Amino acid sequence: MKKFKLAGAALAVSCMALLAGCGGEKEASGGGGESVAVVLKTLSSPYWKYVEAGAKDAGEKLGVDVTVVGPSAESQVLEQVNLLEDQISQSPGAIVVAPSQPDTVVPVLEGAAKSKLPVLLIDSDAGFEGKTTFIGTDNYTAGQEGGKLLASMLQRGDKVVLIEGALGNPATDDRIKGAKDSLEAAGLEVVAKQPADSDKTKAMSVMENILQKNGDVKGVFAANDDMALGVLRAVEAKGLDVKVIGTDGTKEAVQSILDGKLAGTIAQSPYNMGYQGVENAIKTIKGEKIEKRIDSGIDIIISENATEKLEFLESISE
Repeated sequence: MKKFKLAGAALAVSCMALLAGCGGEKEASGGGGESVAVVLKTLSSPYWKYVEAGAKDAGEKLGVDVTVVGPSAESQVLEQVNLLEDQISQSPGAIVVAPSQPDTVVPVLEGAAKSKLPVLLIDSDAGFEGKTTFIGTDNYTAGQEGGKLLASMLQRGDKVVLIEGALGNPATDDRIKGAKDSLEAAGLEVVAKQPADSDKTKAMSVMENILQKNGDVKGVFAANDDMALGVLRAVEAKGLDVKVIGTDGTKEAVQSILDGKLAGTIAQSPYNMGYQGVENAIKTIKGEKIEKRIDSGIDIIISENATEKLEFLESISE
């Protein structure tokens, strides 16, 4: 368990280093009148609020006008496309995008890139030549780690469930693939794999239905924390002892771990994604070269290091 404490400490140190480094860069750059548009998957969940906070803090520290928008829910793919087109029409210096369904938005992004608008992707990658960079977690690895963590709490042969995000969302799809591979490799039986659109209420309903047919489930991996918390409600209502692992490392999820409810979460660095998205957008606008792939990392949060993580999240919350 000691390694988890060290991982938490590493996250806090890296985050503080990032903030300190960015403060220094602001002084060197002297700001400027550039603008960056940031289009997220939604603004209705804690995870995306952390991304928004990072983007806005970067804009403030670097003296840049940053606009952050997102649809009402991650499943509202066409709404995201409309927001994207609207932001592009306003001719920002660069655009930072977390595509909900890459295949749907790629034509819009390709058009933007052809018009020489730098396009930086965060959280979810999209396969098109014109992108400037992709900044985010390796979601398959995050899922693998979640599956390994859950397996470490169970016995071979135990029944487990996978709760997916909105189908076609590559970030959550990859997490589920990674978790499934780890769980099956550990000898666990996946008895259900169903989508809940990254929504807490839907996840609760989906889990209630699953438990009607599989009352002996021992563990659940959910592709985001909101769904994990919804699953937890369904499990608690039945009075069952089921280990639930989430993904994202939101404040509510970390508090739930401290309360002895959620078993763990695979934390991303959403604040860093937002910050680094804007920071690298400005570098691109200024003609600086940046890496084509920037890994924002993951951290495994369990009861031993949850307090440390919660303190950091509270420090960046409004």
